[in-house]
Amino acid sequence: MVTIVDYKEYQKEDGTNFCALVVQGGMEAIKSKETGRTYFTAKKAQVACTFNSEMCQSLIGNEIDGKVKRIEVEPYEYINPETGEIMTLSHRYEYIGAEEETLDNHLVSETVVA
Repeated sequence: MVTIVDYKEYQKEDGTNFCALVVQGGMEAIKSKETGRTYFTAKKAQVACTFNSEMCQSLIGNEIDGKVKRIEVEPYEYINPETGEIMTLSHRYEYIGAEEETLDNHLVSETVVA
């Protein structure tokens, strides 16, 4: 399950606006590569939608079947908005719906069995 925690408004090149819902997965325990200590986090992803800002605002707090999954991509630069630090990342987080998750797990099971 993921929870809608926020939304963002964007403008296309043609000047029209659209919204994206921000979804967040459940809490996960992760071990820090730098300190070796465990900390808790939750993955977030943005999903484009056809809703206006009022509808998006009303959806905050709703839960949806699925999960947020880490996807490997070509490296890109990211500026941390809190620190201004420039980082090179090679992943992003993407919402995977329950149907896709079932299909993904089925394919993994077939690969392991074969």
